[in-house]
Amino acid sequence: MLTLAVLTLSGCAGMDKYPSLARRPAERAYGQAQPVAPDAVPSAAPLPPPDADLVTKLAGLQAAAQSAHQRFGAHLPAATRAVSAAAGAAVGSENWSVAQVALADLESTRSDAMVALADLDSLLITSAAAEADGKGGDRPAVETARSAVTALVSREDEALAALRGRVKS
Repeated sequence: MLTLAVLTLSGCAGMDKYPSLARRPAERAYGQAQPVAPDAVPSAAPLPPPDADLVTKLAGLQAAAQSAHQRFGAHLPAATRAVSAAAGAAVGSENWSVAQVALADLESTRSDAMVALADLDSLLITSAAAEADGKGGDRPAVETARSAVTALVSREDEALAALRGRVKS
């Protein structure tokens, strides 16, 4: 068995020269192509402005979200006081329960802004599909309104997360 292994390995001993990986002359003959200039892409025609009904709807959704955000801000100090009173309190204690109710009140107020955001998401999908079909230019207006509402909801999320982190769960 050992003899067979030695003979097998000795057959490989003479293979110290491997084929070169350099380009061969035949491969160079095919590498002379010049890149092709891309076709000129015509610029897209400007999209028409959004219709008046959509502008009114977007303004209404933004106003609803802003109103919800103001209510959230009005409820935030009471929730902050309740959470501060519950800091270190046992789960199920009176202070803990009051803090949970205050947080639930804030989340309920936040949900009003989330409804407006969901409506804006729906409008964004509809306007993007219409734009893809070449039937409208409403997407930029919807995106602008959605960004404004998203910023409000994000601030509310941050405030809720900070308060939740201070109360035992």
